[in-house]
Amino acid sequence: MNNMNKPEAFNSYRERMNNKMMAAPNNKIMKRIFSLDTLTYEDGALDSRTKEMLGLVASMVLKCDDCIYYHLQKCHEHGVKTEEIMEIFGVANLVGGTIVIPHTRRALEFWEELLQE
Repeated sequence: MNNMNKPEAFNSYRERMNNKMMAAPNNKIMKRIFSLDTLTYEDGALDSRTKEMLGLVASMVLKCDDCIYYHLQKCHEHGVKTEEIMEIFGVANLVGGTIVIPHTRRALEFWEELLQE
């Protein structure tokens, strides 16, 4: 397993690099994007659990492993069950096509790591 597929390594890297981005001068656009991202996943007409599952599908279809790992962690925090994750993977692969299969492999590996913590 690639070390970045480990939740601890991923979180450490993400936090370090996000802090660097946020500390950059004249970074108003990135700060607004991060704020919008945070606001998007708050409870509204859809609860945050549902929004995280939608974010996971979208991230898989867009083939963004960092986003997949982030949304998997959020799904785990929200108590999403493995059976639900497997259905989410199915939707993502149907919508995204077989090109999503490698990302699904890595996502399942990351999910298994989360379950072991």
